[in-house]
Amino acid sequence: MFIKVRKNCGIYMEHNGLEQRHLVPVTSNFLINLNHVGEISFYTIKESKTRLDLEHHEVTVPPHTRVIHLQMSYLFGSYKETVNDKKARLVDRCFYKLYFMPEEMGQYEEIRAQIEGMVINQD
Repeated sequence: MFIKVRKNCGIYMEHNGLEQRHLVPVTSNFLINLNHVGEISFYTIKESKTRLDLEHHEVTVPPHTRVIHLQMSYLFGSYKETVNDKKARLVDRCFYKLYFMPEEMGQYEEIRAQIEGMVINQD
């Protein structure tokens, strides 16, 4: 099953492929395959946060921005590390964070309802 994220003013995205603390506006429709999602969390930003756009200009994420954080099951990368004098490999999983600004109308509720509809043990 896929979820479709539609281009829309008021929706921004963050993912591993971007530099840290960078946000990009969603400027085209895209699909996310829910069969590749390992974990999903929903939360609301409580206080203003500052992020950067692709041109390194500041973007303020206001309070009451809703976020859907999708932690994917597939790898983004792995890194060799030494931990306690032992060689190890750290695994970094791909993630997507969808920021729905307070003025965004409708998509957050629609996407969340579809995801919640697949949950077996409803509250």
